Amino acid sequence: HVQFVESGGDLVQPGGSLILSCEASIRFFHTYQMGWYRQSPGERREPVARITRSGDTSYAESVEGRFTISRDNAKNTVYLQMNSLNPEDTAVYYCNHAPPLTRIWGQGTQVTVSS
Repeated sequence: HVQFVESGGDLVQPGGSLILSCEASIRFFHTYQMGWYRQSPGERREPVARITRSGDTSYAESVEGRFTISRDNAKNTVYLQMNSLNPEDTAVYYCNHAPPLTRIWGQGTQVTVSS
């Protein structure tokens, strides 16, 4: 049974930082590409960052240089370090396979950037 549990979201001021975590109940987690996605009110869910099995990473242009994705295969966990946050980063953040392999999504974690 595939399950994603995201955590770490919070209210933060512009310029602040957060680190998100996602524990994935996936067999053979280490064999999958994983990603972070986000959805703002009224918008479609969009990819933010991706990490391959070997640890290669790629990012959406809007977060390049500010966000860092990483993984701990021993813990079946994916992380997203977010720096220099701005109000446009406000969204619910989700993790999943990259690209998603099913319609299963976690509850997400809310990130709000506001002064």
